[in-house]
Amino acid sequence: MRFAHLRTDGDPEPRLVVVLGDHALFLDESMPDAPLDLQELIERGDEGLAAVREHVDRATADGSAVLRPVEGFRHASAVLRPPHVLAVGANYAAHASELKLRSETAMTVFALWPNSLSGHGQTTTWPDDLTQQVDYEAELGVIIGRPTRNVAERDALDCVWGYTVVNDITARDIQFSEAQWSRCKSFDGFTPTGPVVVTADEVADPQDLWLTTNVDGRILQDGSTGEMVRSVAEIVAYLSKSATIPPGTLISTGSPGGAGYSRKPPVFLGDGSTVTVSVVGIGSLTTHCRVV
Repeated sequence: MRFAHLRTDGDPEPRLVVVLGDHALFLDESMPDAPLDLQELIERGDEGLAAVREHVDRATADGSAVLRPVEGFRHASAVLRPPHVLAVGANYAAHASELKLRSETAMTVFALWPNSLSGHGQTTTWPDDLTQQVDYEAELGVIIGRPTRNVAERDALDCVWGYTVVNDITARDIQFSEAQWSRCKSFDGFTPTGPVVVTADEVADPQDLWLTTNVDGRILQDGSTGEMVRSVAEIVAYLSKSATIPPGTLISTGSPGGAGYSRKPPVFLGDGSTVTVSVVGIGSLTTHCRVV
């Protein structure tokens, strides 16, 4: 199944929908005791997801489902209210090399601040007196589905609820001037996600997905999740060794080579730039950029 958070200009809050092709089924309009957002659905566990599946199957079969074109609504972040947003750095050898970073023996992990979450089609802004080197990073996002503690690598994918697309936007000049990476990647709107979250059963192998980045009509990243230094299963198992990973946690798993910082001449996002990061089989996530 595919889920998104959509709103109109009159909606005070984003609403959870099931995405069926190019149309959306708003759960709060037809399902008794519908989950208000993806986080609530994940917290309801396997029974909660099964109830949504049953409702959608019944409503589409008997014709009672009211489907609306997705294009008539605005996307919020595909992930709302996650208990944690974690990211893994230097997880593709080509990206680590181009940024002159080492793929350390221990995994490089940092947190992203929740204010950085934004949705497909939204505009991200930043002040030109703070950064002039804003970069893109196409990443596979992993959403945890159950409390996960000390899980073995062979069992780690069983703890994954779903997947999404993440653009890990980064202020490179700040990144390389500080000893931590959270601030340079956590400006308002610097972590777009979406347009949808797909449930784990739709992704046969998270190490067999293709990622691309298109900036103003140019393909600048083009790589496979099979190039990860550490697989999704390794990441989940590693993180679960030291602390319980709560349901709904978003993990951004690293970016392939082709970052703008390392290009000659460098390619940075600027005022009026449009960047679309895609993961084949999940979706394409577009962000518009404004410098203020």
